[in-house]
Amino acid sequence: MKKILSLLFILIFSFLLPFSAAGAESGPETSAPSVLLMDADTGTILYAKDEITERPLASVTKVMTLLLIFESIDNGQISLEDTVTVSEHAAGMGGSQVFLEPGETQTVDTMIKCIVVASANDASVAMAEHISGSEEAFVEQMNARAAELGMEHTHFVNACGLDADGHYSCALDIALMSRELTVNHPEIFDYTAIWMEDITHHTAQGDSVFTLSSTNKLLKQYEYATGLKTGSTSQAKFCLAATATKDDVNLIASIMAADDSASRISDAVSLFTWGFANCTVFSDDNTNNLEEIPVTGGVSGTVAVRYSDSFRYLDTTGSADSLEETLSLPETLETPVTEGEVIGSAIYTLGGTEVGTVEIEAAESVDEMKFKNAMEQVFHRLLLGSVLHSNASTRTVPQLFPCRSSPTGFAA
Repeated sequence: MKKILSLLFILIFSFLLPFSAAGAESGPETSAPSVLLMDADTGTILYAKDEITERPLASVTKVMTLLLIFESIDNGQISLEDTVTVSEHAAGMGGSQVFLEPGETQTVDTMIKCIVVASANDASVAMAEHISGSEEAFVEQMNARAAELGMEHTHFVNACGLDADGHYSCALDIALMSRELTVNHPEIFDYTAIWMEDITHHTAQGDSVFTLSSTNKLLKQYEYATGLKTGSTSQAKFCLAATATKDDVNLIASIMAADDSASRISDAVSLFTWGFANCTVFSDDNTNNLEEIPVTGGVSGTVAVRYSDSFRYLDTTGSADSLEETLSLPETLETPVTEGEVIGSAIYTLGGTEVGTVEIEAAESVDEMKFKNAMEQVFHRLLLGSVLHSNASTRTVPQLFPCRSSPTGFAA
């Protein structure tokens, strides 16, 4: 069975660069030595330049710090309402800060705002100590998490991004941790959307108001920008982990070692504009009903089935081929069948090449027929024999085949 799939065109060509194979190959114009563009939903790398060269990453380090903070919230270790006490070590960080004082207390929620909006080194280290007991222990967690994410060209020495020997990453790894943060913790965008907000310092000397101002000027200069984290030091120059969304497409751009702030913003805009212009998304919500499958030896004669997930594929080739779906399902099933059990798959192909699969699972459980069940069915049939006899002659069980596909595809 073939289904017509919905096609989302990322940008109308009359307003941006027209698509062409040559244009896609040439790529966007960027000045920074290391850049990368990724589709956040699929993890597809759309464009890369010198993406694995190890470089200082400045406060883009805080993407990993934030990831561990949100994971600590998810696993119940901390909460947004927890009170964090600032240590002498955290207060003495220097660099980009919100001037937290030793002994000052703030909630986790406020600390996150300080990190995301103002890129506060003092808040980052205070949170590292709150979660792990010390910045050193937290850094060990950062490196362990980086290894889990396949960040092969990254090593952290601190939680905030100040220049230090052995503290580095690459454009690819920045995109990997940015994707992990934004896809699994979309609440981060509640914080990155803040342009300016006041916080109150709570100290022994009393309370005072401090205004947080976003370091991410991309938010005001590119209408589709949603985040994420800036960074700059003398060694790292100007870095950026940027996110943007248009027409339900989410892109991540990483820029390293740009000459100045304007250049990193220009590079991000160039990457996003190129990406939105040269990508085509095929998506299928997979909400249509599938035919039930016959069951042998069960209390029910059939079992309902369903897709386990929706399907999404990002095409960067400009292909006008059809995206086709083929269902691979068994002719019959043996009992018992458990709800959620994988029984087949939907296979998607584009131009004859397989581009993805979605599992098909049982939508209900079907128990094995027991003697008591059989006797109950016999008794029921005896009572309704005349009705059953008249209906039996007209009931048709659809013929199911191991592989089913429909004859038409969808033209991009």
